[in-house]
Amino acid sequence: MPRATPPDPVLDNSSAYYVHPDDGPSSVVVTPLLTGSNYHSWSRSMKRAL
Repeated sequence: MPRATPPDPVLDNSSAYYVHPDDGPSSVVVTPLLTGSNYHSWSRSMKRAL
């Protein structure tokens, strides 16, 4: 019996790794936008979360 191949996460729109064609470098992923003055706070929060 052949094994079923797992779905490609890039093509599976329910995957956390799915990237929609409208997503791109100009998409705002983090709000508020990162600037020099708020980067340190954001970076610390991300490190704690990860």
